[in-house]
Amino acid sequence: MLETSHPPCFYFPPEAVDVSRLVPSQTRTFCEWKGQARYWHLRGRSGLVHDACWAYPDPVDGRIRDHLSFYAGRVEACFVAGERVKPQEGDFYGGWILSWVKGPFKGGPGTRGW
Repeated sequence: MLETSHPPCFYFPPEAVDVSRLVPSQTRTFCEWKGQARYWHLRGRSGLVHDACWAYPDPVDGRIRDHLSFYAGRVEACFVAGERVKPQEGDFYGGWILSWVKGPFKGGPGTRGW
């Protein structure tokens, strides 16, 4: 999904994710364009990664319903077509920056939207 002033966020259908490694979080955020998001922690090799991914159970755009998106900066690595993703700056936005994605982008050190 591509949004204004953001690198793309990739949303994965639940059947493409090992959901047995996800632990529900109490975190919720709201986007005026997508609705309310819920979050999960990820059980990783080094322990629990807090709020590693999110999904929209009832989004305005139904195509992403229950699809999961991950913060590239909170997991070990993310790749698209063999290219390692650079995380969007800040601790709120979840965009994935690739060589063909050009900024400027929202975010930056200390950015929080919630």
